[in-house]
Amino acid sequence: MNTETINNIKMIAETAKEFAEKNIRPNIMEWDESQTFPKELFHQLGDMGFMGIVIPEEYGGSGLGYHEYVAILDEISQVDPSIGLSVAAHNSLCTNHIYEFGNEEQRNKWLPQLATGKVIGAWGLTEHNTGSDSGGMSTTAVKDGDEWIINGAKNFITHAISGDIAVVMTRTGEIGAKNNSTAFVLEKGMAGFTSGKKENKLGMRASETAELIFDNVRVSDANRLGEVGEGFKQAMKILDGGRISIAALSLGTARGAYKAALKYAKERKQFGKSISEFQAINFMLADMATEIDAAELLIQRASTLKNAKQKMTKEGAMAKLYASEACVRISNNAVQIFGGYGYTKDFPAEKYYRDSKLCTIGEGTSEIQRMVIGRDITK
Repeated sequence: MNTETINNIKMIAETAKEFAEKNIRPNIMEWDESQTFPKELFHQLGDMGFMGIVIPEEYGGSGLGYHEYVAILDEISQVDPSIGLSVAAHNSLCTNHIYEFGNEEQRNKWLPQLATGKVIGAWGLTEHNTGSDSGGMSTTAVKDGDEWIINGAKNFITHAISGDIAVVMTRTGEIGAKNNSTAFVLEKGMAGFTSGKKENKLGMRASETAELIFDNVRVSDANRLGEVGEGFKQAMKILDGGRISIAALSLGTARGAYKAALKYAKERKQFGKSISEFQAINFMLADMATEIDAAELLIQRASTLKNAKQKMTKEGAMAKLYASEACVRISNNAVQIFGGYGYTKDFPAEKYYRDSKLCTIGEGTSEIQRMVIGRDITK
């Protein structure tokens, strides 16, 4: 990257940081305790250009690249990872799926509202009985003239209740058959399309997670994304970019935990000196700083490939795997550095700790990332 690009990224990151400090930080624990999804905040994020970051300007987006996208997610997640998660899900899943696989009519119909944050997007792949084994989904779409009838349910869906538009993967062939999945765009208000149980989660509590339910939902063939049978392949390509999103979320969460622990370690005095001067704490902080830098470099490599439209399945999986696992280790060590105070809600360490674990699960578990990497390096 040249100097101008680096300076632009820094300026965008600073804008995101200022927004987060002003509009998010004062509300962190209130939203967390009450599991409030602050929908109005996301309309404001849309006004900032943060809800269609990589979407071209012609569709209402900001037209930025993945380095800028990572910088924005990093800054927001340092303040509140749950808000970072929702920004990531809206951008990289629902909105990006329509951009990548929609035709011009579909892009012009849905992207301007999504990319400006006027409406909130959801993305449905996971089901109750098909988590990592998403090819065996039970949600079906059956052709009926110029329409499709969709039945089933999706589970653990971000923005399932508050979302206005959802991209949903359905099974249009037999279980186990090749090319048996098709993607559709559904809009709230369609008969039979509702949301179900909201999950009471360990962390990321201001990011809404719930069921999507389809009871004989009739949807026009015009709402089909791409060809019949392409849905699963589309989803896997979307998750390639989604891994950068969760890696960036992990990076911000880890950096937030590290900064809080470093500040506390410098201020906390025992035996006449700051605890940061004790080798045990000093080495812990050194490991945290090193892992953050390593994660960032892996993410930047994947982002560079993504910007160049080059294959980055392995590199994205590596970034997601390492950053998310490091995030859990770093947030755990942050609690340890805070000691007893780290176990209370009066200090920030416990929330980073609770939020961090989602990063090793969402958009492909660590085990799935290892499968992806392993297949690539041994093929």
